[in-house]
Amino acid sequence: MPAPQPTDGLLSIGTGIRQRAAAIRLACFDVDGTLTDGRLWLDAEGRELKAFHIHDGMGLRLLEAHGVRVALVTARHSAVAEARGRELRLSEVHIGIKDKRALLEQLCAKYGHTPTEAAMMGDDLVDLGAMAIAGLAVAPANAHAAVKARAHWCTRFGGGEGAARELADLLLEAQGKADAALAGFLR
Repeated sequence: MPAPQPTDGLLSIGTGIRQRAAAIRLACFDVDGTLTDGRLWLDAEGRELKAFHIHDGMGLRLLEAHGVRVALVTARHSAVAEARGRELRLSEVHIGIKDKRALLEQLCAKYGHTPTEAAMMGDDLVDLGAMAIAGLAVAPANAHAAVKARAHWCTRFGGGEGAARELADLLLEAQGKADAALAGFLR
């Protein structure tokens, strides 16, 4: 059987982004607008609903399974985001975080990483502080223009449409772990 090839979107990624991706040990993801499409659904009692893309969840699990710690970092107080993080058994789930840069620094210190070994994926202004110090700053296709302008890389897909999976695939491929990730499903 021929060796798996990177997905079409990964073929066009330059060497500099691949080098940054190869160094990542901690991948941080905003929730609203990154893991979701950014819309908030509220029922008549004010309970929040969100839609998450199943491919993103698989990507986050694959990262964790192959040595890249994953953190969800959201500024909103969201029981739904907290539940999603628990469901995916992620290393770190942080809800109600106003200073994402400080949290990224704390997580790096906790695990013995430098910020250059961390990725931050976000879509709006509250994400810029963490993105500014991350070794790989990523914005989904539908991110705010100011965020896209400051990202090292922008995904082809929007938030809630598989953007997080694009980043997960890039990290696994750049670190030489994509074949091992795939092999687990071919048995």
